[in-house]
Amino acid sequence: MNTTPHTAAATMVGPDFLLTDHDFSRICTLIHERAGIALGAQKRQMVYSRLARRLRDLGMKEFSAYLGFLEADPKGDEWQLFTNALTTNLTAFFREAHHFPVLAEHVRKCPQPVTVWCSAASTGEEPYSIAMTLIEALGSRASTASVIATDIDTQVLAKGEAGIFTMEQVSKLPVERLKRFFLKGSGALAGKVRIRPEVAAMVRFEQLNLLASRWALQESFDAIFCRNVMIYFDKPTQAKILQRFAPMMKPHALLFAGHSENFSFANQTFRLRGQTVYELTSVREKASA
Repeated sequence: MNTTPHTAAATMVGPDFLLTDHDFSRICTLIHERAGIALGAQKRQMVYSRLARRLRDLGMKEFSAYLGFLEADPKGDEWQLFTNALTTNLTAFFREAHHFPVLAEHVRKCPQPVTVWCSAASTGEEPYSIAMTLIEALGSRASTASVIATDIDTQVLAKGEAGIFTMEQVSKLPVERLKRFFLKGSGALAGKVRIRPEVAAMVRFEQLNLLASRWALQESFDAIFCRNVMIYFDKPTQAKILQRFAPMMKPHALLFAGHSENFSFANQTFRLRGQTVYELTSVREKASA
C-alpha cells in the first residue's frame, strides 16, 4: 500500500487553502510581469498569508481558482488588489536621514521652481519628509516647489494623500518639526496628527507602475528618490528603469537610492556622488572636459 502523501497536499502552506508549487510559480510569474517584483522561494509564506485574504474575500477555496479568475480578466479590478497585496511597504519619516541634508544643499543651488519625484511613496512619510526639507531649505521660495509622489499600490497612496498619522509614526521627529508641519488631532482623530495644509499642497499623489510602458509624468526633475524599491527587481528590470529615469532628470539632478541598493552596474548613465546618491555621468564628463 502506498502511504506517500499526495503531492499537491504536501505543498499546502497554511491551514485554509491549497498552494501548490505550480500555483506559487504562476504567482511569481504574474507579479513579475505586472510589477517587476522578483519573488524567491523564501517568500512563499508571505505570498500565502497576503493572498489568502483575497481568497477569503472572494469565497474561493484554492489558489488555482483565484489565479484562473485573474487570468480570465486581464484588465479586471482584481489585478490591482493582487498587486497591492504583494507590495511591501516599509517606510518612516526621514528614513535614511543622511539623504535629506544632501537634498537641502542641492535644492538651494537649483533654479526655481524645484520639482522632486518620490517614485515609491508608500503611505506618504517619504514624500512629506521631502516637502518638509524643501520648506526648510528654500524658505519663501518653497511655495513654488513640488513633490510628485507615486506608487503602484493604490491603498497606500490613499493613506498618504489623507496625511493622517499616529503619534507612534511621528514619535522620532523633533518637537520643532512636529509643531511646524503637523496639526494635532481631536475628536475622532484624537491621538493622531495631520500634515499641515501648506505641506500637503506641495505633494501630488498619483498611481504609477514603474514597469508600465508609459509614465504619465510631464515634469523634469531636480531629484528622484527611488529608495528601497529596486531591491525587489532583478538586474535587467533595474537597468531598464534607470535608463528611463535619465531623460527625466535635469542636467544636475540627483538620484537617491536605498541603503542596500547599488547602481554601479549602470555606470554609463550614473556615477556615485556620495553615499547612495548618484548623478548623471554626462554631468561629470562635461565638468572635467
